[in-house]
Amino acid sequence: MTTITSNTIWHELAEKVIAGYDVTREEALAMLTVKDHEILTLLDAAYRIRYHYYGNRVKLNMIVNAKSGLCPEDCAYCSQSIVSQAPVAKYPLLSRETLVARAAEAKSRKAGTYCIVMSGRRPSNREIEEVAAAVEEIRRTTDLKICCCLGLLTPEQAERLVKAGVHRYNHNLNTSRHHYGNICTTHTYDDRVATVELSKQSGMSPCSGAIFGMGESDEERVEIAFALKALDADSIPCNFLNPIEGTPLGGTAVLTPRECLKILAMMRFVNPAKEIRIAGGREVNLRSLQPLGLYAANSIFVGDYLTTEGQTPEADWKMIADLGFKIESSALGPMPAR
Repeated sequence: MTTITSNTIWHELAEKVIAGYDVTREEALAMLTVKDHEILTLLDAAYRIRYHYYGNRVKLNMIVNAKSGLCPEDCAYCSQSIVSQAPVAKYPLLSRETLVARAAEAKSRKAGTYCIVMSGRRPSNREIEEVAAAVEEIRRTTDLKICCCLGLLTPEQAERLVKAGVHRYNHNLNTSRHHYGNICTTHTYDDRVATVELSKQSGMSPCSGAIFGMGESDEERVEIAFALKALDADSIPCNFLNPIEGTPLGGTAVLTPRECLKILAMMRFVNPAKEIRIAGGREVNLRSLQPLGLYAANSIFVGDYLTTEGQTPEADWKMIADLGFKIESSALGPMPAR
């Protein structure tokens, strides 16, 4: 691989990307191996691209764990998995009223997107109907965008979600094809790709991302970035493993903040016009360097995650304001009464 060492090359590359150039895998890999003294230059170059497409706006998303635990899958990172011994709450799908009430909480946290997430391999038709009914009520009364993450779907279930007003569907690739068998064996990488493709075909905006820090190589991190580019995912959550005690990956060392910043910059260069979201694990991996991540990413979750705590909304608002950035408002209006 050609060594890329000049600081100016990152800014030149950013200008080429803005003009329509697609970075190569070699260039993307070079971003992950820069010396520490080059990180700020790389991040500044990534910011040029981020600013071109998103200015200084930051999108906030709030997640609700609508069904917790009781999952038959063996994902090694997940505290809700059947192989996990982590002491997490276990409950069936929350009531329609609770899902609607949590949407109001999302609004109070200044979130533009409300994410409804269920554990499990796939939802039942009854669960789809309950979620759809809640979404219809939320969309009649708020301007929130709704994202659902419910597992594998049938075409009929996807159609029902679209009819209810679901804007986006999330199904993460999580890791590279080559590393996938080390992380999960109860469903395949291709199952995940097919679910993202189904969401696109149904008319929902595809959301798919990765969890970094699960033992993958730099080359595999680049592979993930280009796989998401090939999928044309509109929103790309970049999770950093928060190793939960009781899961197979519970003893894994977290990434350094510098590694995280390199990954975020690389993801911006490879997927320049896409929403890059700093997702789970940012508080324990980026730590005091969280604000710097927003020079590459343009979106974060606000509040807690599925089974782990996040930073307070007030701390996130202050972080955004201290950067001179602005919280993005939702662009959707409420659904008309039927």
